[in-house]
Amino acid sequence: MLTDNITRRSDGTLCFAGQSVPELAGRYGTPLYLMDEDRIRANCRMYREAFRAHFGDGALPLYASKAACFKQMYRIVAEEGLGVDCVSVGEIHTALQAGFPAEKIYYHGDGKTDADIAYALAQGVGCFVVDNGNELITLEEEAAARGIRQKILLRITPGIDPHTYQAVNTGAVDVKFGVPVETGQAMEFVRAALSMEHVEVAGLHCHVGSMVFGEDVYQRTIDIMLAFMREVKDELGLELDELNLGGGYGVRYEESDPAIDIPARLGEVAANLKKRTAEYGLRLPRFLMEPGRSIVADAGMTVYTVCSVKRIPGYKSYAIVDGGMADNPRYCLYGSRYTVLHAQRSGGLRAIFDLAGRACESGDIIQPAISLPNNTARGDLVAVCTTGAYNYAMASHYNRLPKPPVVMLHGGESYVAVRRETIEDVCAMDV
Repeated sequence: MLTDNITRRSDGTLCFAGQSVPELAGRYGTPLYLMDEDRIRANCRMYREAFRAHFGDGALPLYASKAACFKQMYRIVAEEGLGVDCVSVGEIHTALQAGFPAEKIYYHGDGKTDADIAYALAQGVGCFVVDNGNELITLEEEAAARGIRQKILLRITPGIDPHTYQAVNTGAVDVKFGVPVETGQAMEFVRAALSMEHVEVAGLHCHVGSMVFGEDVYQRTIDIMLAFMREVKDELGLELDELNLGGGYGVRYEESDPAIDIPARLGEVAANLKKRTAEYGLRLPRFLMEPGRSIVADAGMTVYTVCSVKRIPGYKSYAIVDGGMADNPRYCLYGSRYTVLHAQRSGGLRAIFDLAGRACESGDIIQPAISLPNNTARGDLVAVCTTGAYNYAMASHYNRLPKPPVVMLHGGESYVAVRRETIEDVCAMDV
């Protein structure tokens, strides 16, 4: 199987985190987001332990909230000793409602409004990741009005191509995020921040992209970022205390995807960081990183019921399910690949289907050209694997479809973390 938390019983029944998928679907209905809490916790501990081993006790992994944001996720992350990065006041509010400590929140975003900045300051958010000069000026004014000094990181664009999907490449010179080194603007950004009395420049942030598999991506990023940190020290007299490399390690969506030994990769990153700091005469900065997908993706599975099977002789066949682009828009957006499994049987003759959704869009495809049993029929269950990241988080009410629940699996038991929406919920904000 794709991951070791996906298994089959001898009768063909699909299991996730040791529990029967058909039984869970019968109990909670479909569409259904399943999340393996034990896998989430194991992934959190893997990062935490690797950080301590390679970067020291002060290093901190920050869970990237945008991957999957709901209260129980923040409770789990807090219990596992991670910080979080949030990209909106909605994520910040969710974290605070879950009891997550504000001082361990890093607040991102390239389009923070005045109201956003005021809210985050009022809540005592630990650190702002300042994206641009406009935000910097507003933050200084808002902090001055409150008589406080706000800790910040400055988001720098290193000009790295991680050789990943263009839509999730965030490190190139001409992306919308951060301030580029190559044009000289990054140095002026640092200079401007140092001239302000109510922000404390703790360090730098960068993010080069998502679904990174290349072993040299973070090493190349460190080369650029450490060289820039040395320039800042030489030109402005400031030795920066923190370096945040963002997130981006890839995960396996199909059997052909490589498996990444993340602790080993982090060891290589640490070795290069230590090498460059020694070369440039810098002290080792506190190391931060923002894993999201690699914490929750393989902890997720989405279960659907087949509504109809359509066969067009000489062309293709469709298995149409009771969900689709409203609960998983990633294929429509990125052409994202998934492994799809029949939840009740695995043997017998096979056929190729496009797994299609129920939305009134010809482009509502969850995954094209998948192999399912030839006798797949209305009422059967299918499971889409590795959906823990950017599925619930990106879900919409398109076609006024209620959002599925999130059911957590833990220690052989299950519980609802996010309840299923009703059609009344869909209209709740209408006046």
